[in-house]
Amino acid sequence: MFFDSTMNGPSQRPSTLEQWLAYQEHLHPHTIDMGLDRVREVAARMGLTRPASFVYVIAGTNGKGSTVAFIEAIFRAAGYSVGAYTSPHIRRYNERIRINGDEVKDEALCQSFERIENARAEVSLTYFEFGTLAALDLMERAVLDIAVLEVGMGGRLDAVNIVDGDVAVVTNIGLDHMQFLGANREAIGAEKAGIYRPGRPAVCADRSPPASLARPPNELLYQLGRDFDFAVENGTWRWRSALGERYTLPVPHMRGRYQLTNAATALMAVMLAQNALPVSQAHLRRGLREAFVPGRFEICPTVPPTILDVAHNPDGARVLAETLRAQPCLGRTYGIFGVMADKDIAAMVESLRGVIDEWHVCNLAVDRAASAREVARRIGDLLPDAHIKCHASVAEADSSIRAVASPSDRIVVFGSFFTVSAWCDSGIMVPNRS
Repeated sequence: MFFDSTMNGPSQRPSTLEQWLAYQEHLHPHTIDMGLDRVREVAARMGLTRPASFVYVIAGTNGKGSTVAFIEAIFRAAGYSVGAYTSPHIRRYNERIRINGDEVKDEALCQSFERIENARAEVSLTYFEFGTLAALDLMERAVLDIAVLEVGMGGRLDAVNIVDGDVAVVTNIGLDHMQFLGANREAIGAEKAGIYRPGRPAVCADRSPPASLARPPNELLYQLGRDFDFAVENGTWRWRSALGERYTLPVPHMRGRYQLTNAATALMAVMLAQNALPVSQAHLRRGLREAFVPGRFEICPTVPPTILDVAHNPDGARVLAETLRAQPCLGRTYGIFGVMADKDIAAMVESLRGVIDEWHVCNLAVDRAASAREVARRIGDLLPDAHIKCHASVAEADSSIRAVASPSDRIVVFGSFFTVSAWCDSGIMVPNRS
């Protein structure tokens, strides 16, 4: 029998994916409980050793999911078997675990959750820890060449860090999750640097990293702007490093100049494995073209067009603003904005000053979310002349905009993974991800 905290009594063992996820949400007393002891103990009981022959561990504030996708796509183009683990998801939980490019099926997830449940006994696990163990379990059973694992938050105490990466990657350091990681970039950098391993190479995509991140336990740190870099030229781009150069690379399918930073970082990580896992120029080019992650300045062909972006912190909002300015529209830019209460909302709004013509703030069906009324108040305090409307949901905000918008306008859905997910789930349009 299981104890179902939502029913205050024993219940039957979960059988569907939805039941398992609901069970996991109420299993542990805290949504976030950083530390490795619990997850390491259960992994040992399950006999989990390594998810693949070669492992990448990716941490950072922003850009992790895209960097994972580039590494995954390049190695898949070269014919290697690859597993990828990312979080959170947008439409389906299955998005979090991919084996050779395919999302894992409900049945495989449920079977893995069953194995975890049988092994954990008295050990309490968070929702994220359950998912991380499932990823490691399913990848190890698939007997893969390469696993690319995204850290959920921080690094040092994140469940993913029970795995020793052959190459560690830190994308950048921004001010996010400060209540867990520390009050400044130096403290946050120290947490992210927890994925470094002595004697193994690390890649840092922050051009001005805090000292805590720039001091690995070895001298094998490759830093963007110092040890590798990129330049755009004639509709292509060039990558250079101490390990060599690559020319006439295709611009990634994912939009925004910041994706070149993610792609260049992925190339550095891939090149560090060249002796063990060689890839050709053709493999690089194909992987760069095919890599895709939903919700990263993703343009959906609605009328007017809709841009989905999971920007959920000040750095993400700043990059979103830069990309919107670089790709202006003829009409107005409407923003559908839903955000978590623990984010620096003022800094996010300030980043988009002059970019969003009309703010449509919405409630989200998440306990951590800020109310539309509170978000509207904060926008009004910062931008007294802003046009702001409150809505009960993302769907209501979208409907309100489309009733008055013209084809030359655009709608930007941003502020949280939950905001983008709510737009996708509303049935307005399922984005074409081909």
